[in-house]
Amino acid sequence: MTIKPYLYLTLTLPAIMVAGLYSSMLTPVHAAGDDAATPLLPWASNGIREHVAQQNLSGALTPQTLNTLLDAGETLFSARFTSADGVGRPMSTQAIIPTKRKRPARHQFARTAGLDANACSSCHNTPVVGGAGDFSVNVFVSEGFQNTDFDNTDPQFSNERNTNHLFGAGLIELLAREMTRDLQQQRRDALTAARASGSTASITLQSKGVTFGQLHAFADGRVDHSDIDGIDSDLTIRPFSQKGVMTSLRQFTINALNHHHGMLATERYGPRWTGESDFDEDGHHAEITEGDVSALVAWQATLPAPLPMQPDNSQWQQAATYGSTVFDSIGCASCHRPSLPLESLVFSDPGPDDTAGTRRHGEDDHGISYDLALLQWADSLPRNSNGHVLVPLFGDLKRHKIADQEIATLGNELLSQRFVERDVFITAELWGIASTAPYGHRGDLSTLDEVIRAHGGAARPARDAYINLGASEQQQVIAFLATLTLGDHQDTLDDAAGDVITERPDTTR
Repeated sequence: MTIKPYLYLTLTLPAIMVAGLYSSMLTPVHAAGDDAATPLLPWASNGIREHVAQQNLSGALTPQTLNTLLDAGETLFSARFTSADGVGRPMSTQAIIPTKRKRPARHQFARTAGLDANACSSCHNTPVVGGAGDFSVNVFVSEGFQNTDFDNTDPQFSNERNTNHLFGAGLIELLAREMTRDLQQQRRDALTAARASGSTASITLQSKGVTFGQLHAFADGRVDHSDIDGIDSDLTIRPFSQKGVMTSLRQFTINALNHHHGMLATERYGPRWTGESDFDEDGHHAEITEGDVSALVAWQATLPAPLPMQPDNSQWQQAATYGSTVFDSIGCASCHRPSLPLESLVFSDPGPDDTAGTRRHGEDDHGISYDLALLQWADSLPRNSNGHVLVPLFGDLKRHKIADQEIATLGNELLSQRFVERDVFITAELWGIASTAPYGHRGDLSTLDEVIRAHGGAARPARDAYINLGASEQQQVIAFLATLTLGDHQDTLDDAAGDVITERPDTTR
């Protein structure tokens, strides 16, 4: 049986109604040639058979419309893009800012600046589609603002990165949005207080129990950000990528489509920003539509949150219980926080923090939203006394210095990215870690024990405390971490097949 990552929604509509949904949302791809209305033949080499029309989407999506969008997103995520779709960027680079090449690429596929994958699922596939990647699918990332190609895997030209899993990604982005809102409101409040008092107002920036240093506001409207910690001066949480430099799934998706596949999204590489409909000059227009990006975002945003596994083995159960206590006592949980509270499960796309180069919130009437509370896996998430979902991410969405002169393994990059220091990375969420070896930013650490011992910098005290534990206590910590898997969801989702949630009381707003 093929297990789909979102079998919590299954259509039970009559076939004619399903066909109606598809006809209104999806636009068939036509064969190349004089007759633009000629449909693709069954043996056509296209990876994309239908595009999603953003103009036919708007507002809060019903469960049925969402399920159709997720089908399209899953298909696109696993599609093996071909030259018939527009794979390749012969006259443009991998840079985030649309940038022309000076000369055509000698090779379309390369392990450096790309192309380096045929499908999104080529890398995100362990243990299931949407998961992580082995060392063999590492990518090479140049600085995001760099406008040239690189053709060398030497660390002075690029940073080598392992692939993270995407499960729970929608919850991560929602947490980031709420934390950004909190921190930016605190800055506004500090400025108001400074103006009212005529003196400096200093505040501790904090959201969901995570502290981001201090901000100083002056009566004349100036703000001193020199004492903030783990975040950019615009106070925007950027939860994606290992450096914490990608704001949203939409931004991440558009960047990845270009870098890894040479599939250019119209909303960044089309006429609005470049003045061209075929920016990479490969003969293909509208390679990825705005609706296609929305479908890919929806599929990723609705992937279930990884929940701790309950071992059948009683010895493992006992060891993991003790290990969880030790994990907290030695300081690991100060950054790898077991959970963060989330007020609302409503995911809007585009989000409030999407900016130029992606669709932007409120620009037109075709923004969409969907309530993750309608998804069956959301029932499994714990809640606090205020009714807020406790997202079990084992992270804090904050950047930390993770290496020092003695313990430098995790600070192995020579290039800064988006002006984030070379030895500073966002805290890795540990949910699913037991299913997604190897570890480390390069994926060059094969065991959980190895990656714990590799922690330096701000994590050095917790690392040293772990090393000073007895062997049995160290094993208990590993036993606990080994319960943080993705695998339990496969059975859960399989059992959920056929269940449709069409209505649920709203407890999130």
